[in-house]
Amino acid sequence: MTEHLDVAKLQRRLAEFAAARNWQPYHTPKNLVAALSVEASELVEIFQWLTPEESARVMDDPATAHRVTDEVADVLAYLLQLCEVLGIDPLAALAAKIDRNEQRFPAPGDA
Repeated sequence: MTEHLDVAKLQRRLAEFAAARNWQPYHTPKNLVAALSVEASELVEIFQWLTPEESARVMDDPATAHRVTDEVADVLAYLLQLCEVLGIDPLAALAAKIDRNEQRFPAPGDA
């Protein structure tokens, strides 16, 4: 297992990486959302023609597992960069969304 990493630390690393290459002018919300969509599509492409059973075993093949892991990392990187640019706390946003979903969709027996 890797050392504990927090979202803010990862966002700082991503910002420093972009700053060192003078990429900030390109990291607009529009461009980051487009890049996020492209990376998510690349993740979808890996699973596109797999059966449900094959998709459940996708991590069994080391080469495919590496591709999946890389695409997940790319999606997360662009999402974190978008959140940074827009001033969104991604963990707070997720917690709030889960709270709303629990209200909208109560578990059977909780209604």
